[in-house]
Amino acid sequence: MIETASGQIPVEKSSTISRPQRWNTPFDENMGDKEVARILTLAPFVDMDASRFPAALPLDGIIRNDTRRRRFQRGDLLVRAGDYGNSSFLIVSGSVGVILPPGLPESMLGHTQTARRGIGQTISRFFTKSAYPEVRISGGRYVTNEVATLGSGEGTQVYLRDIEKILQTYQVANLATGEMFGEVAALARTPRNASVFALEDVELLEIRWQALRDIRRQVNSYRQYIDKLYRERNLITHLREIDVFKYLDDAVMEKIAEHTLFESYGSFDWHTAFKSRANSGQRGSESAPIALEGDYADGLLFIRSGFAKITQQINNGHRSLPVLSSGGIFGLEEILHNSRNDNVIPYQTGLYALGYSDVLRVPTRIIERFVIPSLPEKVFSDMENKLQFHVRAKDKTSDHEALDADFLEFTVENRYINGTATMMINLDRCIRCDECVKACADTHHGNPRFVRHGLQHENQMIANACMHCADPVCMIGCPTGAIHRSELGGEVVINDSACIGCTSCANACPYDNIRMVEIRGQEGAVVLDTETGTPILKATKCDYCYNLPHGPACENACPHDALVRMNMSDSEALNEWLNR
Repeated sequence: MIETASGQIPVEKSSTISRPQRWNTPFDENMGDKEVARILTLAPFVDMDASRFPAALPLDGIIRNDTRRRRFQRGDLLVRAGDYGNSSFLIVSGSVGVILPPGLPESMLGHTQTARRGIGQTISRFFTKSAYPEVRISGGRYVTNEVATLGSGEGTQVYLRDIEKILQTYQVANLATGEMFGEVAALARTPRNASVFALEDVELLEIRWQALRDIRRQVNSYRQYIDKLYRERNLITHLREIDVFKYLDDAVMEKIAEHTLFESYGSFDWHTAFKSRANSGQRGSESAPIALEGDYADGLLFIRSGFAKITQQINNGHRSLPVLSSGGIFGLEEILHNSRNDNVIPYQTGLYALGYSDVLRVPTRIIERFVIPSLPEKVFSDMENKLQFHVRAKDKTSDHEALDADFLEFTVENRYINGTATMMINLDRCIRCDECVKACADTHHGNPRFVRHGLQHENQMIANACMHCADPVCMIGCPTGAIHRSELGGEVVINDSACIGCTSCANACPYDNIRMVEIRGQEGAVVLDTETGTPILKATKCDYCYNLPHGPACENACPHDALVRMNMSDSEALNEWLNR
């Protein structure tokens, strides 16, 4: 017998397989010895000392397995502003154009033109229901006056139809052979901040984030180069998000940026492991320590991307406090206290990465030298009050103002902390009337976009509806930009006309909240692909009724106030809902 988490399994019924390895699936299966040797002659790889890499992770192995060659023609759109990605690009030959702000209009990026519907348009939807499910006006390729597509599936390429007009209308910066782009978004999984297109026929080396991470660890010059690009392009913008830095001028911010450290914790591909566990019936969320309670407060920590859980030791256990998401800060109260008091205190709480977390660390000595002298008195008093709250909390076994610890663990374990519009249903109030589902169907031409079903914690259920995540991994890899954030409120929405049915978003969603559906014509017949004869699929999901004046129909239709769309980072609103 073999002991497992689910019990004992007879030996004769067990089987063995090789443990999956990182390079079981190369980025480019056609990357041969000749091509690897060629890439190693290019900058920056030619200057790297291969002997610095461990035998299990050689430089040529990284090139062979974590990079791929890409060739594009003049006008091809390489990356879009607002997209999420997990790779960067090195220009091997040719040149590309970076479209400077304000950038291309949404329609040219494959995104939906966002505008609020009027009252008349909203009402008319209730009288224009289709007799058939998932009716579309057209199931053809994504083509407009400005952009079009070539290819099919995940290999689809979007291209700009009039390059000369683009160059005349927009500000475009050129990047040439040997330069990189996309490295910041790849390492931090933040949205691309600019659109890039091929100015001429171009060859790129696409580099997976894992390769960026591993090369940075072994080659100081490469780490310094990547960090330099980030400092030049994004760092000060991110630091300006911290309130205490708003009192500083640009010269001081430059000095702070010079000393800021970049750190990453946990697993960048958390969603892959999470989905695999969920499909096998397992639960749990990995956490990696960033700062331990009781450690010296050696820096101000800023969450650049991902999530981190604050914990506090109570007797022999740990109490979970609210989770920090992108933009959250940790350690400021202790640093400000120590700058004015003789009784130096350590971190009063601990900080743990959930899945993964990308962190900026500003050393305490830099805060004391450049920031503290500029702060008004009110900042110190506010921080001292927050610090005293943590101290008082240690003496309590419960706190009505804090979120229920069991519920917080439930949201962390199932990664619901990712949601900015999570559908929560109070099962004590819900009478199963399905008015929420009917309202959703009425709003979307007879097609409901969620399932009133999901995991439960006591009397709360999290329904299978798109949560409009803070970390929307579904957006990674969409070839046409069809799935994107709305300009109106940042909701994750799908441009139906740009969706080519490649399934990348549905496969990536950790919560199975995106579904692929067969579309139909006006007469109800399933639309078939002219080349293969198979049904054309489209991705469908909750769009949060983002363009309706009254907000989400599901929430408005509930007759017993049993349903709410909740930002799981808003602990005050969440606590109010749970304690009604």
